[in-house]
Amino acid sequence: MTAAPMTEDERLPQPAAADIDLVTVLHALGDPVRMRLLLSYADGAEHSCAPRDLGLEHLHKSTVSHHMRVLREAGVTATRVAGRNRFVSLRRTDLDARFPGLLDALLSAAPAPGPV
Repeated sequence: MTAAPMTEDERLPQPAAADIDLVTVLHALGDPVRMRLLLSYADGAEHSCAPRDLGLEHLHKSTVSHHMRVLREAGVTATRVAGRNRFVSLRRTDLDARFPGLLDALLSAAPAPGPV
């Protein structure tokens, strides 16, 4: 199930699709926790920010929030605000348009999810 498009007031700040930079994206994905998040988000669904729901219950909530912010500011993800909740989704369309084949290459080369 795909999510409805977000309005500007529901979305946390993120770069425009044309402003997504390859070096910034690769730097953001150079961390094992953020690669783990990418694998979780690759299903195309929205995900809550709860560490337990992402298989990261061993990390502090503020650490997981930091990793999510890095991905969002790099243009890898979008975050929708709904009251006190945040929902994250992969910006696959934008990334595929900017860097064709990059996500497919990263996802196929990524190791199976395990502890990070």
